[in-house]
Amino acid sequence: MAIMNVNPTRMQLTRLKKQLRTAVRGHKMLKDKRDELMRQFLDLVRETKDLRERVEEKLMLCNDHFVNASAVMSKEALDASLMSPKQQVNIHTESRNVMSVDIPVFKASERTADSGDIFPYGFAFTSFELDDAISALGDVLPDLIKLAEYEKSCELMSAEIEKTRRRVNSLEHVMIPRYQDTIKYISMKLEENDRSSRTRLMKVKDMLLEKTYHYSERT
Repeated sequence: MAIMNVNPTRMQLTRLKKQLRTAVRGHKMLKDKRDELMRQFLDLVRETKDLRERVEEKLMLCNDHFVNASAVMSKEALDASLMSPKQQVNIHTESRNVMSVDIPVFKASERTADSGDIFPYGFAFTSFELDDAISALGDVLPDLIKLAEYEKSCELMSAEIEKTRRRVNSLEHVMIPRYQDTIKYISMKLEENDRSSRTRLMKVKDMLLEKTYHYSERT
C-alpha cells in the first residue's frame, strides 16, 4: 500500500479527495488524447508508406535516366552541364497544431515561374536522357518535400504519444492508487479516532453519573 506522508486530518482528507477527482479527470483526458493521437498517427503512417513507395519508384526512374545519360556523355560534359543551375527552390516552414503537437508544413517556391529553368544547360550538346533525368528529378521534388513533412510529423507525434502514454501509466498505476490508499488510510484513522472519542465520552458520562448518584445517596 503506497501512502503519502500526510497528517490524517479531515482537512487533508477533503484536499486529497479533490486531488483524486482532478487526477481521474486528467487520466481520462490523457487517455482520450493518446487514443486520438494514435488514430491520427496510424493514418499518417499509412500515407507516408504509400508516398515513400511512389518516391522510391520515381527516384529509381530518375537514376536510370542518369545512368543512361552518363553512358552516352563523358563525365566532363555531364559535370559541365550541371555546374551552373538556373532554377532555385526555397522551402518555407510553417506549423499546424494536432492534439497539442506542432507538426511542420513545408511549402516550396521556385525562384522563377518558367518550367524550362530546371534545365541548366543548352540542348545542343547534351543527351535527351539527361533531359529526362532532370525532368524526372523535378517531378519527384514536390513528393520528396511532402515525404520529409510526413516523416517529421510522424517523429513528433510518436514522441508525444510516448510522453502521453507515460503520463497515463503514471496516473493509472502510481498517483491514483496512492491517492486512494491515502484516503482510505485517513478515513480509517478518523473513524478510529471517532470511536476512541466516543468511548472516552461514554466513560466520562458514566463517571459523572456515578459521581452524581453517590452524591445523591449521601444527601
